[in-house]
Amino acid sequence: MKVEALLFGGVAGFFAGTAALYAAWSGDPTGTAALIVAFAMAALVSFFCAMNYRRRGLRPQDRTAAEVADGAGPLEFFPAKSSWPIVTALGFAVAALGVVYGLWLFLIGFGVLARGVLGMTFQYVDRDSRQQG
Repeated sequence: MKVEALLFGGVAGFFAGTAALYAAWSGDPTGTAALIVAFAMAALVSFFCAMNYRRRGLRPQDRTAAEVADGAGPLEFFPAKSSWPIVTALGFAVAALGVVYGLWLFLIGFGVLARGVLGMTFQYVDRDSRQQG
């Protein structure tokens, strides 16, 4: 992750310099805002990669003497079935229709959407305690 952090740090630096020069020479606020947002996104990815490198160290892909088995590990948990994606999609559809037809429908759709996202997020929150007991 160190190489990725440096790569995205360079991209963030490029966008920061470009935004500063663009703001000084053009005076266009929309282009400057777009370049600042591009800088922020690249800086966020760089920060994430740098923090993962500090926490976990080198990955097997980064070491020249690593074996294929070094990258093997337990597979992640993949749920068999869940109804929460359908609830989330329904909430998004109703919220999108609410943009057209009125605030009341948007609020209902937003409530259903929020419940679907929370359901997907916390559906398996106690999975480890159920497997051990």
